[in-house]
Amino acid sequence: MSSFSGRVYSVTGAASGIGQAVAVRLTELGAAGLALSDLNLAGLETTRDLCTKIRSDVKVALTKVDVSNPEQVEEWIQATVKEFGRLDGAANVAGMAGGDGDTTCATIVNWDRMINVNLTGVMFCMRSQIPHLPRPGGAIVNVSSTSGLRGLPNNAAYASSKFGVIGLSESAAGEFGREGIRVNAILPGPIDTPIFRDGEAKGLFSSERTSAATCMGRMGQAHEVAKVLCFMLSDDASYVTGGMFTDDKLYYNVRDANVETPAHWTVDGGYSAC
Repeated sequence: MSSFSGRVYSVTGAASGIGQAVAVRLTELGAAGLALSDLNLAGLETTRDLCTKIRSDVKVALTKVDVSNPEQVEEWIQATVKEFGRLDGAANVAGMAGGDGDTTCATIVNWDRMINVNLTGVMFCMRSQIPHLPRPGGAIVNVSSTSGLRGLPNNAAYASSKFGVIGLSESAAGEFGREGIRVNAILPGPIDTPIFRDGEAKGLFSSERTSAATCMGRMGQAHEVAKVLCFMLSDDASYVTGGMFTDDKLYYNVRDANVETPAHWTVDGGYSAC
């Protein structure tokens, strides 16, 4: 029997991309209930349809949540526990990206929003989730980025937020490990998601340039990240905590060696300017 059978998981950023892929994968693995959140309700409905098409018996609850709002996060988790009667694990995926020029050009508005969503939002989620997780057996996976391993020119806010997610995850792993709760971080490199494709259509990103900067010569797929993330949520990873798992750790080394980098080239092949 799958270790996910009968269990309930919360997933942020579930309207598309990695978050959506995680919800689908949890359904495939036998999760009984999914509490999905995002700002995009239409996208959440699409995710629910994908999940129920795979298994008609999976119970899916959708909630519009801004993870940078602690009241909304707390209300969502409380409602989840009330509806499902339990919360076994969480995938905190929600985040945003975007360059803002070099550090002297970066705006306070962009800095605050990036940190509030990508880092503080993860803290708000964990703060609300952890009290309800089983002891032992609870598990959380937070989505950072390979940008959390090395600073990114013209993306200081984004890189700082992702560095922070790693520190936050490691700290929580140390705080709650003796209670049997595991906390890990996954660090995706360039992933082919709707956000990336939208940016490419607007001329902001280049899949060709980005692919050339990866070890495998291609971008990753959301379902590939979801499989690793769900392994970390599973009982098969019962002695894995405080970890950082990358899907292309050498991305920056290959990028620097093989790709000419313009002054305002961002990690995902886009351009930013002051």
